[in-house]
Amino acid sequence: MMRNDTDDRTDTGISQVSAISAASGGFGAAMVNALAHSPHSLSPKYFYDEQGSALFDRICEQPEYYPTRTELGLLSAHAADIARHIGADAEIVEFGAGSARKIRFLLDAIEPPLRYLPVDISGPHLRAAAARLQRDYPRFDIQPVVGDYTGTWQLPPRKHRGGRRIGFFPGSTIGNFSPDEALHFLQRAAHGILRGGALLVGADLVKDPAILHAAYNDARGMTAAFNLNVLARAGRDLGADFDLSQFAHSAFYNAPLQRIEMHLVSRRAQQVRVCGRTFGLAEGETLHTENSYKFTIESLRALASRAGFRPGPVWTDPQNLFSLHWLQAPA
Repeated sequence: MMRNDTDDRTDTGISQVSAISAASGGFGAAMVNALAHSPHSLSPKYFYDEQGSALFDRICEQPEYYPTRTELGLLSAHAADIARHIGADAEIVEFGAGSARKIRFLLDAIEPPLRYLPVDISGPHLRAAAARLQRDYPRFDIQPVVGDYTGTWQLPPRKHRGGRRIGFFPGSTIGNFSPDEALHFLQRAAHGILRGGALLVGADLVKDPAILHAAYNDARGMTAAFNLNVLARAGRDLGADFDLSQFAHSAFYNAPLQRIEMHLVSRRAQQVRVCGRTFGLAEGETLHTENSYKFTIESLRALASRAGFRPGPVWTDPQNLFSLHWLQAPA
């Protein structure tokens, strides 16, 4: 059982937490809160500093990690069909754009004028990706938006009054939300910034647990490094003293909940300091860093309908590993 050393909760410590948290986009407060409450859980959005984003790009290259190459294959095969649904004079908003690799298939299939708004929490990674994209697509208006799309959405005003806003949410990132969070996100999209438009969302499908286990436990250890990087980030950004050698990566499929869970497991009883506070971790105690829910085609369409979308076409690969869904927002 984790122990919180309350002797360190001085006014100075609290102000230090506030100062560090403000400087690191809320990461300090989130890490302190995760360690102060049991079970310990941290939002996966904090994976994505510059180093974490680069590690995730390497995960996507691993042979075990099927989602990226499968989704890329679907986008390549069906880009023309998707472009017909997007239509003319549209504006695309990509949530969690990262390296902005997948949007290229859509940009190749549509005609300007168009504005592309990639949104991501990792500013340096996003700006570099947007600069590369702008060089390759000089006729497109590309405006990167550094921000947390799980929070309050602040996008530039619509550029074209007659154009629709099309959301692009690839990578099955929708699965990182809890079911309630996913519903809330989709409701806000349907009745807010995408109203009158549509959403193209990627969803990983329920499948053989062995395939899922391999994808999140790749032989080269890229996912393990990605998971552990959140502790390394706490050291860089918050001055925390995590010893990464004393934590182990753990990822497994929770079949009853149809989700992959990722944890960092304490290898021994230890104490750690974060933002001026000391916390105790027992041997075997974990920090829960990510869920990745898997869907059936029917369950994703039902979720979208509950949120106010009208489900449209679905594109899947022959092995039914992954799916792309076109969801029409209310007028």
